[in-house]
Amino acid sequence: MNQSLQLHPVPTRRVEFWNGVKDTFPLVVGAIPFGIIFGALAVTSGVTPGGALAMSAIVFAGSSQFIAAGLVSHAAPILVIVLTTFVVNLRHALYAASLAPHMKHLPQRWLAPLGFWLTDESFVVVIARYTKTDAAPFKHWYFFGSAVFMYSNWQLCTVIGIVAGQSIPNPGAWGLDFALVVTFIGMLAQFVRNRPTLIASAVAGIVAVLAHGLPNQMGLLLAAVFGIIAGVIAENLLPGENVKSIAAMASANTNAER
Repeated sequence: MNQSLQLHPVPTRRVEFWNGVKDTFPLVVGAIPFGIIFGALAVTSGVTPGGALAMSAIVFAGSSQFIAAGLVSHAAPILVIVLTTFVVNLRHALYAASLAPHMKHLPQRWLAPLGFWLTDESFVVVIARYTKTDAAPFKHWYFFGSAVFMYSNWQLCTVIGIVAGQSIPNPGAWGLDFALVVTFIGMLAQFVRNRPTLIASAVAGIVAVLAHGLPNQMGLLLAAVFGIIAGVIAENLLPGENVKSIAAMASANTNAER
């Protein structure tokens, strides 16, 4: 028994934290240009530098921040901006539902910050860590490492983008935001392991493309809804699949199609 424990030591808090950072690194690379472009587009769309910084620090949701900046540039009413970003961020409730069974034992002092820091990128690596069969007691430290890395990177990239946006005209024309599309496709691909998930992803992607021209980014909402419905129907016809995972991946796919 002692020899077995030596061969398979239980990861410490420090090890879990840095493993979370390491596994999130490829996704951070894809998010870097996205964060820079947000900062640049925000200030060129009429958002103050302080407002852009506050949005990244408090909202911390790339897709919603881009949508909000676009609505600000079109002088949309504040209620429209709030409701639209709220709806787009509802996909995080699906992510939370998938993680909840693994984290229900944690105290509120852990659940509150980790819930705030939950992003598409962190969800992908964290759910993979939680679904491993080992009995490591500090998997939430893995989540912590991933989340802190993503959050710090997003704040830094926003600052760089704000500085660049004040001196570079039309930064969105560079097309660097394509890096995030590639990142989301890579995130999604590893979860397409069964037919219901494939159907949900395909339907969400098709609807996102067809509804791309709708105002206020409503195409994303429709894509998520139709993807979830398709996944649930497929799961009922093909029992044994995880509905929450299907729903979460359908929502993530709409961001890849954005």
